[in-house]
Amino acid sequence: MKTYLVGGAVRDELLGLAIKERDWVVVGASEVEMLKRSFTPVGKFFPVFLHPDTKEEYALARIERKIAGGYHGFSFETSAVTLEQDLERRDLTINAMAKTSKGKIIDPYGGQADLKNKWLRHVSPAFAEDPVRVLRVARFAARFAGMGFKVAPETLSLMKQIGQQGELDFLVPDRVWKELERALTEPTPVAFFQVLRQSDVLKILFPEIHALYGVPQNPEHHPEIDTGIHTEMVLNQVAKLTKDTSVRFAALLHDVGKGVTPKALWPKHADHETKGEEIVEKFCQRLRVPNDYAALARLVVKYHGDCHSALSKSPAEILGLFERCDAFRRTARFEQFLLACEADFRGRPGYETQAYDAGTYLSLAFAAAHDVDIKAILAKETDKSGEAIKKAIHQARIAAIGVLQKK
Repeated sequence: MKTYLVGGAVRDELLGLAIKERDWVVVGASEVEMLKRSFTPVGKFFPVFLHPDTKEEYALARIERKIAGGYHGFSFETSAVTLEQDLERRDLTINAMAKTSKGKIIDPYGGQADLKNKWLRHVSPAFAEDPVRVLRVARFAARFAGMGFKVAPETLSLMKQIGQQGELDFLVPDRVWKELERALTEPTPVAFFQVLRQSDVLKILFPEIHALYGVPQNPEHHPEIDTGIHTEMVLNQVAKLTKDTSVRFAALLHDVGKGVTPKALWPKHADHETKGEEIVEKFCQRLRVPNDYAALARLVVKYHGDCHSALSKSPAEILGLFERCDAFRRTARFEQFLLACEADFRGRPGYETQAYDAGTYLSLAFAAAHDVDIKAILAKETDKSGEAIKKAIHQARIAAIGVLQKK
Protein backbone atom coordinates (compact mmCIF):
# COMPACT_ATOMS: atom_id res chain seq x y z
CA MET A 1 0.00 0.00 0.00
CA LYS A 2 1.46 3.33 -1.14
CA THR A 3 -0.02 6.79 -0.72
CA TYR A 4 0.63 9.87 -2.84
CA LEU A 5 -0.35 13.51 -2.44
CA VAL A 6 -2.22 14.45 -5.61
CA GLY A 7 -4.10 17.15 -7.46
CA GLY A 8 -4.49 20.72 -6.28
CA ALA A 9 -2.13 20.44 -3.34
CA VAL A 10 0.76 19.47 -5.62
CA ARG A 11 -0.17 22.13 -8.18
CA ASP A 12 -0.48 24.92 -5.63
CA GLU A 13 2.76 23.99 -3.89
CA LEU A 14 4.60 24.23 -7.21
CA LEU A 15 2.95 27.60 -7.86
CA GLY A 16 3.97 28.85 -4.43
CA LEU A 17 0.36 29.19 -3.30
CA ALA A 18 -1.12 28.31 0.06
CA ILE A 19 -2.48 24.77 0.14
CA LYS A 20 -6.13 24.76 1.19
CA GLU A 21 -6.67 21.02 1.35
CA ARG A 22 -4.77 17.82 0.71
CA ASP A 23 -6.07 14.84 -1.25
CA TRP A 24 -4.36 11.48 -1.42
CA VAL A 25 -4.39 8.48 -3.75
CA VAL A 26 -3.81 5.00 -2.40
CA VAL A 27 -2.22 2.41 -4.68
CA GLY A 28 -2.15 -1.30 -3.89
CA ALA A 29 -4.95 -1.42 -1.32
CA SER A 30 -8.56 -2.58 -1.21
CA GLU A 31 -11.67 -1.25 0.47
CA VAL A 32 -11.44 -4.01 3.05
CA GLU A 33 -7.86 -3.06 3.91
CA MET A 34 -8.80 0.61 4.26
CA LEU A 35 -11.57 -0.29 6.69
CA LYS A 36 -9.18 -2.47 8.70
CA ARG A 37 -6.91 0.57 9.04
CA SER A 38 -9.83 2.52 10.55
CA PHE A 39 -10.43 4.76 7.52
CA THR A 40 -14.02 6.00 7.26
CA PRO A 41 -15.79 5.46 3.91
CA VAL A 42 -17.45 8.59 2.50
CA GLY A 43 -17.53 8.10 -1.28
CA LYS A 44 -21.00 7.75 -2.83
CA PHE A 45 -19.91 6.70 -6.32
CA PHE A 46 -16.35 5.45 -5.83
CA PRO A 47 -14.17 4.42 -2.86
CA VAL A 48 -13.05 7.49 -0.91
CA PHE A 49 -12.12 7.39 2.77
CA LEU A 50 -11.29 9.83 5.56
CA HIS A 51 -8.03 9.34 7.43
CA PRO A 52 -8.75 8.35 11.06
CA ASP A 53 -6.57 11.16 12.44
CA THR A 54 -6.20 13.96 9.86
CA LYS A 55 -9.67 13.49 8.29
CA GLU A 56 -8.08 14.16 4.88
CA GLU A 57 -9.51 12.29 1.87
CA TYR A 58 -7.83 9.15 0.61
CA ALA A 59 -9.16 7.64 -2.62
CA LEU A 60 -8.26 4.26 -4.03
CA ALA A 61 -6.53 4.55 -7.40
CA ARG A 62 -9.16 3.79 -10.00
CA ILE A 63 -9.94 3.46 -13.70
CA GLU A 64 -13.29 4.79 -14.88
CA ARG A 65 -15.27 3.64 -17.91
CA LYS A 66 -18.11 5.58 -19.51
CA ILE A 67 -21.30 3.48 -19.58
CA ALA A 68 -24.07 6.12 -19.78
CA GLY A 69 -24.64 9.83 -20.32
CA GLY A 70 -23.81 12.47 -17.73
CA TYR A 71 -21.22 12.62 -14.99
CA HIS A 72 -22.65 9.71 -12.96
CA GLY A 73 -22.60 7.38 -15.97
CA PHE A 74 -19.37 5.58 -15.05
CA SER A 75 -18.23 2.21 -13.82
CA PHE A 76 -14.89 1.91 -12.10
CA GLU A 77 -12.35 -0.60 -10.97
CA THR A 78 -9.65 -0.33 -8.33
CA SER A 79 -7.92 -3.67 -8.62
CA ALA A 80 -4.28 -3.50 -9.80
CA VAL A 81 -4.61 0.13 -10.93
CA THR A 82 -1.35 2.08 -11.22
CA LEU A 83 -0.80 5.67 -10.17
CA GLU A 84 -0.28 6.69 -13.80
CA GLN A 85 -3.61 5.14 -14.78
CA ASP A 86 -5.35 7.03 -12.00
CA LEU A 87 -3.76 10.35 -12.96
CA GLU A 88 -4.73 9.86 -16.61
CA ARG A 89 -8.44 10.14 -15.77
CA ARG A 90 -8.02 13.62 -14.22
CA ASP A 91 -9.17 16.81 -15.90
CA LEU A 92 -6.12 19.03 -16.45
CA THR A 93 -2.43 18.25 -16.64
CA ILE A 94 -1.69 20.70 -13.84
CA ASN A 95 -4.03 18.63 -11.64
CA ALA A 96 -2.58 15.28 -12.74
CA MET A 97 0.62 15.30 -10.73
CA ALA A 98 1.50 13.36 -7.59
CA LYS A 99 4.10 13.66 -4.86
CA THR A 100 5.73 10.86 -2.92
CA SER A 101 6.39 10.87 0.81
CA LYS A 102 10.02 11.73 -0.03
CA GLY A 103 9.03 14.79 -2.05
CA LYS A 104 9.49 13.39 -5.55
CA ILE A 105 7.08 14.80 -8.15
CA ILE A 106 5.49 12.23 -10.44
CA ASP A 107 4.34 13.98 -13.60
CA PRO A 108 3.52 11.60 -16.46
CA TYR A 109 1.40 14.06 -18.46
CA GLY A 110 3.43 17.28 -18.55
CA GLY A 111 1.80 19.20 -15.74
CA GLN A 112 4.99 20.99 -14.70
CA ALA A 113 5.63 22.18 -18.25
CA ASP A 114 2.08 23.50 -18.50
CA LEU A 115 2.48 25.29 -15.17
CA LYS A 116 5.61 26.94 -16.50
CA ASN A 117 3.98 27.89 -19.80
CA LYS A 118 0.65 28.77 -18.13
CA TRP A 119 -1.62 26.40 -20.03
CA LEU A 120 -4.85 24.81 -18.84
CA ARG A 121 -4.78 21.63 -20.92
CA HIS A 122 -6.80 18.41 -20.68
CA VAL A 123 -4.94 15.21 -19.85
CA SER A 124 -6.54 12.75 -22.25
CA PRO A 125 -9.60 12.15 -24.45
CA ALA A 126 -11.34 10.84 -21.32
CA PHE A 127 -11.91 14.52 -20.46
CA ALA A 128 -14.90 14.48 -22.82
CA GLU A 129 -16.67 11.80 -20.79
CA ASP A 130 -17.51 14.15 -17.90
CA PRO A 131 -19.49 17.31 -18.81
CA VAL A 132 -18.76 18.95 -15.45
CA ARG A 133 -15.19 19.40 -16.64
CA VAL A 134 -16.32 22.08 -19.08
CA LEU A 135 -17.40 24.18 -16.11
CA ARG A 136 -14.33 23.23 -14.09
CA VAL A 137 -11.93 24.38 -16.79
CA ALA A 138 -13.75 27.72 -16.99
CA ARG A 139 -13.58 27.99 -13.21
CA PHE A 140 -9.85 27.31 -13.18
CA ALA A 141 -9.51 30.03 -15.79
CA ALA A 142 -11.27 32.39 -13.36
CA ARG A 143 -8.81 31.35 -10.65
CA PHE A 144 -5.58 31.60 -12.64
CA ALA A 145 -6.26 34.20 -15.35
CA GLY A 146 -4.58 36.85 -13.22
CA MET A 147 -1.41 34.76 -13.30
CA GLY A 148 -1.50 34.63 -17.09
CA PHE A 149 -3.02 31.18 -17.59
CA LYS A 150 -5.03 30.44 -20.73
CA VAL A 151 -7.01 27.44 -21.91
CA ALA A 152 -5.15 25.44 -24.56
CA PRO A 153 -6.75 25.61 -28.03
CA GLU A 154 -7.19 21.85 -28.20
CA THR A 155 -9.02 21.88 -24.87
CA LEU A 156 -11.33 24.67 -26.04
CA SER A 157 -12.07 22.56 -29.12
CA LEU A 158 -12.87 19.54 -26.99
CA MET A 159 -15.16 21.61 -24.77
CA LYS A 160 -16.97 22.81 -27.89
CA GLN A 161 -17.33 19.21 -29.05
CA ILE A 162 -18.85 18.23 -25.71
CA GLY A 163 -21.44 20.95 -26.14
CA GLN A 164 -22.26 19.88 -29.69
CA GLN A 165 -22.71 16.27 -28.62
CA GLY A 166 -25.37 17.24 -26.06
CA GLU A 167 -23.43 16.04 -23.00
CA LEU A 168 -24.08 19.33 -21.20
CA ASP A 169 -27.78 18.48 -21.19
CA PHE A 170 -27.02 15.89 -18.52
CA LEU A 171 -25.79 18.49 -16.05
CA VAL A 172 -28.13 18.84 -13.10
CA PRO A 173 -29.04 22.41 -12.07
CA ASP A 174 -27.47 22.12 -8.63
CA ARG A 175 -24.08 21.26 -10.10
CA VAL A 176 -24.20 24.10 -12.63
CA TRP A 177 -25.05 26.53 -9.84
CA LYS A 178 -22.29 25.15 -7.62
CA GLU A 179 -19.67 25.71 -10.31
CA LEU A 180 -21.03 29.19 -11.10
CA GLU A 181 -21.01 30.16 -7.43
CA ARG A 182 -17.45 28.89 -7.01
CA ALA A 183 -16.37 30.79 -10.13
CA LEU A 184 -17.77 33.96 -8.58
CA THR A 185 -15.43 33.50 -5.61
CA GLU A 186 -12.36 33.49 -7.85
CA PRO A 187 -10.10 36.52 -8.46
CA THR A 188 -11.18 36.94 -12.11
CA PRO A 189 -14.77 35.68 -12.42
CA VAL A 190 -15.18 37.23 -15.86
CA ALA A 191 -12.75 34.62 -17.27
CA PHE A 192 -15.30 31.91 -16.43
CA PHE A 193 -17.79 33.35 -18.90
CA GLN A 194 -15.16 34.30 -21.47
CA VAL A 195 -13.91 30.72 -21.65
CA LEU A 196 -17.43 29.33 -21.94
CA ARG A 197 -18.08 31.77 -24.76
CA GLN A 198 -14.80 30.91 -26.51
CA SER A 199 -15.76 27.24 -26.44
CA ASP A 200 -19.25 28.03 -27.78
CA VAL A 201 -21.09 26.61 -24.76
CA LEU A 202 -22.14 29.83 -23.02
CA LYS A 203 -25.32 29.79 -25.13
CA ILE A 204 -26.09 26.31 -23.78
CA LEU A 205 -25.28 26.83 -20.10
CA PHE A 206 -26.18 30.49 -19.61
CA PRO A 207 -28.24 31.66 -22.61
CA GLU A 208 -29.30 34.79 -20.73
CA ILE A 209 -25.68 36.00 -20.63
CA HIS A 210 -24.93 34.86 -24.17
CA ALA A 211 -27.87 36.93 -25.46
CA LEU A 212 -26.20 40.16 -24.30
CA TYR A 213 -23.29 40.00 -26.74
CA GLY A 214 -23.81 42.03 -29.88
CA VAL A 215 -26.63 44.05 -28.32
CA PRO A 216 -25.78 47.78 -28.62
CA GLN A 217 -26.42 50.47 -26.02
CA ASN A 218 -26.48 54.24 -26.26
CA PRO A 219 -22.82 55.25 -26.79
CA GLU A 220 -23.42 58.47 -24.86
CA HIS A 221 -23.72 56.48 -21.64
CA HIS A 222 -21.93 53.33 -22.76
CA PRO A 223 -18.77 53.98 -24.78
CA GLU A 224 -18.19 50.22 -24.89
CA ILE A 225 -21.57 49.92 -26.73
CA ASP A 226 -21.85 46.11 -26.58
CA THR A 227 -23.94 44.94 -23.61
CA GLY A 228 -21.96 41.73 -23.27
CA ILE A 229 -18.69 43.66 -23.06
CA HIS A 230 -20.31 45.99 -20.53
CA THR A 231 -21.29 42.96 -18.42
CA GLU A 232 -17.69 41.74 -18.52
CA MET A 233 -16.45 45.16 -17.41
CA VAL A 234 -18.98 45.24 -14.58
CA LEU A 235 -17.79 41.81 -13.41
CA ASN A 236 -14.23 43.10 -13.36
CA GLN A 237 -15.27 46.11 -11.31
CA VAL A 238 -17.39 44.21 -8.81
CA ALA A 239 -14.50 41.78 -8.24
CA LYS A 240 -12.41 44.79 -7.18
CA LEU A 241 -15.15 46.17 -4.92
CA THR A 242 -16.14 43.06 -2.97
CA LYS A 243 -15.63 39.34 -2.47
CA ASP A 244 -19.34 38.95 -1.70
CA THR A 245 -20.53 36.38 -4.25
CA SER A 246 -24.16 37.46 -4.00
CA VAL A 247 -23.17 41.00 -5.04
CA ARG A 248 -21.08 39.59 -7.88
CA PHE A 249 -24.02 37.46 -9.00
CA ALA A 250 -26.37 40.44 -8.99
CA ALA A 251 -23.87 42.51 -10.97
CA LEU A 252 -23.59 39.71 -13.53
CA LEU A 253 -27.34 39.72 -14.19
CA HIS A 254 -28.11 43.44 -13.82
CA ASP A 255 -28.69 44.07 -17.55
CA VAL A 256 -30.12 40.73 -18.73
CA GLY A 257 -33.31 42.48 -19.78
CA LYS A 258 -31.44 44.15 -22.64
CA GLY A 259 -30.92 40.76 -24.24
CA VAL A 260 -34.60 40.58 -25.23
CA THR A 261 -35.01 44.14 -26.55
CA PRO A 262 -36.33 44.01 -30.15
CA LYS A 263 -33.66 45.07 -32.64
CA ALA A 264 -35.95 47.79 -33.99
CA LEU A 265 -35.61 49.61 -30.65
CA TRP A 266 -31.81 49.44 -30.38
CA PRO A 267 -29.82 51.10 -28.87
CA LYS A 268 -32.61 52.10 -26.47
CA HIS A 269 -33.80 49.55 -23.92
CA ALA A 270 -37.05 50.85 -22.49
CA ASP A 271 -38.37 48.84 -19.56
CA HIS A 272 -35.38 46.48 -19.58
CA GLU A 273 -35.52 46.49 -15.78
CA THR A 274 -38.97 44.87 -15.68
CA LYS A 275 -38.05 42.41 -18.42
CA GLY A 276 -34.81 41.66 -16.61
CA GLU A 277 -36.61 40.87 -13.38
CA GLU A 278 -38.65 38.19 -15.17
CA ILE A 279 -35.51 36.70 -16.71
CA VAL A 280 -33.70 36.64 -13.37
CA GLU A 281 -36.67 34.91 -11.79
CA LYS A 282 -36.60 32.12 -14.38
CA PHE A 283 -32.78 31.91 -14.28
CA CYS A 284 -32.80 31.43 -10.52
CA GLN A 285 -35.60 28.89 -10.65
CA ARG A 286 -33.84 26.89 -13.35
CA LEU A 287 -30.55 26.67 -11.46
CA ARG A 288 -32.12 26.51 -7.98
CA VAL A 289 -30.25 29.61 -6.90
CA PRO A 290 -30.49 30.30 -3.14
CA ASN A 291 -33.18 32.78 -2.16
CA ASP A 292 -30.82 35.45 -0.83
CA TYR A 293 -28.90 35.53 -4.12
CA ALA A 294 -32.11 35.68 -6.13
CA ALA A 295 -33.65 38.44 -4.01
CA LEU A 296 -30.62 40.71 -4.31
CA ALA A 297 -30.35 40.08 -8.06
CA ARG A 298 -34.00 41.01 -8.60
CA LEU A 299 -33.50 44.17 -6.59
CA VAL A 300 -30.45 45.25 -8.59
CA VAL A 301 -32.05 44.42 -11.94
CA LYS A 302 -35.23 46.33 -11.11
CA TYR A 303 -33.83 49.43 -9.40
CA HIS A 304 -30.26 50.03 -10.61
CA GLY A 305 -31.52 52.79 -12.92
CA ASP A 306 -33.21 54.54 -10.00
CA CYS A 307 -29.98 54.32 -8.07
CA HIS A 308 -27.97 55.93 -10.88
CA SER A 309 -30.44 58.83 -11.16
CA ALA A 310 -30.68 59.45 -7.41
CA LEU A 311 -29.14 62.94 -7.59
CA SER A 312 -32.06 64.16 -9.69
CA LYS A 313 -34.80 62.72 -7.48
CA SER A 314 -36.89 64.45 -4.82
CA PRO A 315 -36.66 63.45 -1.15
CA ALA A 316 -40.00 61.68 -1.45
CA GLU A 317 -38.76 59.68 -4.46
CA ILE A 318 -35.57 58.76 -2.61
CA LEU A 319 -37.57 57.52 0.35
CA GLY A 320 -39.77 55.57 -2.05
CA LEU A 321 -36.68 53.80 -3.38
CA PHE A 322 -35.61 52.91 0.17
CA GLU A 323 -39.05 51.51 0.90
CA ARG A 324 -39.25 49.47 -2.32
CA CYS A 325 -35.85 48.01 -1.48
CA ASP A 326 -37.04 47.27 2.08
CA ALA A 327 -33.88 49.06 3.17
CA PHE A 328 -34.97 49.84 6.73
CA ARG A 329 -35.50 46.16 7.52
CA ARG A 330 -32.76 44.77 5.28
CA THR A 331 -30.02 47.34 5.67
CA ALA A 332 -27.16 44.94 4.85
CA ARG A 333 -28.86 43.91 1.61
CA PHE A 334 -29.35 47.55 0.65
CA GLU A 335 -25.62 48.10 1.09
CA GLN A 336 -25.04 45.12 -1.22
CA PHE A 337 -27.43 46.71 -3.71
CA LEU A 338 -25.40 49.93 -3.71
CA LEU A 339 -22.18 47.99 -4.32
CA ALA A 340 -23.63 46.22 -7.34
CA CYS A 341 -24.88 49.53 -8.72
CA GLU A 342 -21.46 51.08 -8.23
CA ALA A 343 -19.91 48.22 -10.21
CA ASP A 344 -22.42 48.91 -13.00
CA PHE A 345 -21.49 52.59 -12.99
CA ARG A 346 -17.75 51.84 -13.12
CA GLY A 347 -18.06 49.10 -15.74
CA ARG A 348 -17.53 51.47 -18.66
CA PRO A 349 -14.44 52.89 -20.37
CA GLY A 350 -13.31 56.03 -18.58
CA TYR A 351 -15.49 55.45 -15.51
CA GLU A 352 -13.39 52.80 -13.77
CA THR A 353 -11.95 55.15 -11.14
CA GLN A 354 -14.62 57.85 -11.06
CA ALA A 355 -16.44 58.60 -7.82
CA TYR A 356 -19.94 57.15 -7.70
CA ASP A 357 -21.69 60.24 -6.36
CA ALA A 358 -25.18 58.76 -6.61
CA GLY A 359 -24.22 55.86 -4.40
CA THR A 360 -22.53 58.09 -1.85
CA TYR A 361 -25.58 60.34 -1.75
CA LEU A 362 -27.96 57.41 -1.25
CA SER A 363 -25.82 56.09 1.61
CA LEU A 364 -25.95 59.48 3.34
CA ALA A 365 -29.66 59.91 2.63
CA PHE A 366 -30.43 56.49 4.02
CA ALA A 367 -28.43 57.21 7.16
CA ALA A 368 -30.36 60.46 7.63
CA ALA A 369 -33.72 58.75 7.13
CA HIS A 370 -32.76 55.79 9.29
CA ASP A 371 -31.67 58.02 12.18
CA VAL A 372 -35.00 59.79 12.51
CA ASP A 373 -35.97 59.82 16.21
CA ILE A 374 -39.01 57.57 16.20
CA LYS A 375 -39.43 57.82 19.99
CA ALA A 376 -39.73 61.58 19.73
CA ILE A 377 -42.32 61.22 16.98
CA LEU A 378 -44.34 58.82 19.11
CA ALA A 379 -44.24 61.22 22.06
CA LYS A 380 -45.25 64.21 19.94
CA GLU A 381 -48.03 62.58 17.90
CA THR A 382 -51.48 62.91 19.46
CA ASP A 383 -53.08 60.38 17.14
CA LYS A 384 -51.64 57.08 18.28
CA SER A 385 -53.19 54.99 15.51
CA GLY A 386 -50.82 52.89 13.46
CA GLU A 387 -51.62 54.72 10.25
CA ALA A 388 -50.98 58.14 11.81
CA ILE A 389 -47.66 57.06 13.32
CA LYS A 390 -46.59 55.53 10.02
CA LYS A 391 -47.42 58.75 8.17
CA ALA A 392 -45.56 60.89 10.72
CA ILE A 393 -42.42 58.73 10.44
CA HIS A 394 -42.70 58.86 6.66
CA GLN A 395 -42.86 62.66 6.65
CA ALA A 396 -40.00 62.94 9.13
CA ARG A 397 -37.80 60.80 6.91
CA ILE A 398 -38.62 62.89 3.85
CA ALA A 399 -37.73 66.02 5.85
CA ALA A 400 -34.42 64.48 6.96
CA ILE A 401 -33.49 63.65 3.36
CA GLY A 402 -34.54 67.16 2.34
CA VAL A 403 -32.18 68.72 4.88
CA LEU A 404 -29.32 66.63 3.48
CA GLN A 405 -30.23 67.60 -0.07
CA LYS A 406 -29.95 71.31 0.76
CA LYS A 407 -26.44 70.98 2.12
